[in-house]
Amino acid sequence: MSFENLQVESTLTDRYQTTVPEIVRRALRLGKRDKIQFSLRSNGEVVLSRSERPEEDDPALGAFLEFLARDLANHPERLEVVDRSFMDRIFSVAGDVDIDLDAPLSVQDE
Repeated sequence: MSFENLQVESTLTDRYQTTVPEIVRRALRLGKRDKIQFSLRSNGEVVLSRSERPEEDDPALGAFLEFLARDLANHPERLEVVDRSFMDRIFSVAGDVDIDLDAPLSVQDE
């Protein structure tokens, strides 16, 4: 499908918010929480484009999290409660290992 010269419309709310139409989201490959950029041209045109992700964003992690969100939304019947005996098994395997999940990963010399 060609998107050239396609025009779509969206309405502003009382708070000046709008929904990006589906065809535009698809054309720009936009997902939830993606950022968009508005470029104002001297002739009065406004160009809407997808903002590039900052370098610190991990595209593999983002794709995995999107997969999880879709899977949870599409298959809520697959969710299972993690019971106490399972958590006890996890803690017994991990022992007294102290893990700081907020600490940056470090590269170790080989």
